[in-house]
Amino acid sequence: MTHDPNCIFCKIVQGAIPSRKVYEDDEILAFHDIAPWAPVHFLMVPKQHVPSLAHVSEAHAPLLGRMLALAPRLALEQGCQPYPEGGHRVVINTGVQGGQEVHHLHVHVMGGPRPWAKG
Repeated sequence: MTHDPNCIFCKIVQGAIPSRKVYEDDEILAFHDIAPWAPVHFLMVPKQHVPSLAHVSEAHAPLLGRMLALAPRLALEQGCQPYPEGGHRVVINTGVQGGQEVHHLHVHVMGGPRPWAKG
């Protein structure tokens, strides 16, 4: 597994920076966003350092599939209301122009009553 010693999300994965964990397994860590845009807002990151969605290859497909399949369950567990009246939003910012601030692939999962301040 690769890590970037200068990456804040790699430091969170390694436990060097504390987080409010939502979920963890061998490949994925999910934790609450420190500046939430919605009543429910957490991030899902691969434990392996992947800089962005632009760096994903076919080999990452199973991991990304697991992350996307896990998102709805975690959203409900964190307080989102069920589909179709409720729901959640899944966002992957990619690159500077795509709004990516931390260059470690991460999935934002946001939900709860609207309107949200951002997002």
